[in-house]
Amino acid sequence: MRSRLVLLTLSSYLALSVLGCTSKPSTDNTTNPDAQGTTANSGQESGKEAKEHKEAREKKREPLVVPAGTSVTVSLGSALGSKLSQAGQTFNGTVAKDVMVGNEVAISNGANVSGTVTDAKALGRFAGGAVLQVRLDSINIRGADVPVQSAARAFSAKGKGKRTAVMSGGGAALGGIIGAVAGGGKGAAIGMLAGGGAGAGGAAFTGNKDIVLPAESDVTFEITQQVEIKR
Repeated sequence: MRSRLVLLTLSSYLALSVLGCTSKPSTDNTTNPDAQGTTANSGQESGKEAKEHKEAREKKREPLVVPAGTSVTVSLGSALGSKLSQAGQTFNGTVAKDVMVGNEVAISNGANVSGTVTDAKALGRFAGGAVLQVRLDSINIRGADVPVQSAARAFSAKGKGKRTAVMSGGGAALGGIIGAVAGGGKGAAIGMLAGGGAGAGGAAFTGNKDIVLPAESDVTFEITQQVEIKR
């Protein structure tokens, strides 16, 4: 009888020992300062990353601004001239070189443009001589035609010289329209052309002829009002 009691006691003890070894203690983060610190740091890092992503998205949505005074050089798609063109006539062309804003390309080389001939008078039609004036109206940027305000570019010719030429320095900031020497006499200076060249043609001749800007000529326009480009 006594041996049975001892055996029963030992069996109970072994059973309790097995149950104690197999059970796992519960984790209480409220009493573990290291766990609390790790959780807090993770939360701070996640919040910081979310803020950075939000700021990056907002910056990306902000438009790229091309400031007033920016020059845009255009390669003409067709010839324009004081006799060839009429006031109100539109013309097309392409941007001849990238327009940069900081380190970013705002307007890409090759972008299509459109403009208007605002004045065209052939030689002999009025007392002052030949006149050609053009204006840039819009630029196709990222698939959309963006209206632009630009200063008109005026070409004019006066004098009776047979070789009076409208000249411009290729790539120069300012091209001068000058009168050439004709028959030993000194031709008169005939105006100024702001910003740039006559491109492939090199010059547009007047004097018993009219002002002509050949196709693919480069004409530089100055934007007078800032342009906002959606990113």
